[in-house]
Amino acid sequence: MAQGSEVQYEPVAEIGGGAYGTVYKARDLESGQFVALKSVRVQTDHDGLPISTVREVALLKRLEQFDHPNVVKLMDVCATLRTDQETKVTLVFEHVDQDLKTYLEKAPAPGLPPSRIQDLMRQLLCGLAFLHSNRVVHRDLKPENILVTSRGQVKLADFGLARIYSYHMALTPVVVTLWYRPPEVLLQSTYATPVDIWSTGCIFAEMFRRKPLFCGDSEVDQLGKIFNVIGLPPEEEWPADVTLSRHNFSPISPRPITDFAPEINKQGTELLLKMLTFDPLRRISALNALEHPYFQENEEEVTNG
Repeated sequence: MAQGSEVQYEPVAEIGGGAYGTVYKARDLESGQFVALKSVRVQTDHDGLPISTVREVALLKRLEQFDHPNVVKLMDVCATLRTDQETKVTLVFEHVDQDLKTYLEKAPAPGLPPSRIQDLMRQLLCGLAFLHSNRVVHRDLKPENILVTSRGQVKLADFGLARIYSYHMALTPVVVTLWYRPPEVLLQSTYATPVDIWSTGCIFAEMFRRKPLFCGDSEVDQLGKIFNVIGLPPEEEWPADVTLSRHNFSPISPRPITDFAPEINKQGTELLLKMLTFDPLRRISALNALEHPYFQENEEEVTNG
């Protein structure tokens, strides 16, 4: 699996930590270009690396051959044996200077123009549609792992890593934000690609609001915050495979999404509601979202709607 050697990369600065360990900006000593290094500890089995890690990395490398413009590039993988039980795997990605969180914070008041939000959303959904067509679920989409280049190009990062990092995360307790998690994940039900669409809806609203839409501090609190906006779903939509009962929540009617994102236009509102649909089977797909009339509007219509 290992191709390059870690010696080839000279760390320059620490650029962030999180659920997936510390990330370093580094210089590739061969090419001179900057890269991002993400190191993770994985459990080693008697044959070397666990098959799940090899499979996940192989999938990421396979995606690489498509060279999708809205997906961050995995440039190299290095593996170093630490002990008999543990191997350090370093993933080498292209380096992008800022994430969407920083990009939104830096936008002067009153925030991003509607035409810019439309462009960012189109790129985000193009990246997601590509991942989903290759059966990759991101699972942890949020503004911090959506990168924005100096030329305004959106690149999705940290996808396909959840299983690689499961051992590492068990060793390093971290608070993973719940704010972009869909109801089926909060309820610990089964989930698939629609999880990413819910997260995208939360991010869509945040671009207009300039602050997160649902800020819960526990799974139950997060669900309560969600139902305060979309209403309590009917009994028949409540997943059967969960322990938390619908009766734990007060009956509440949906509120107009424009109460929470007043700047959004009519078509944007319609698309957002299709993303923030409780039932994952009825949630819009990334491909269908790209076909939505919101993306057919010109700049004037997006602004005035």
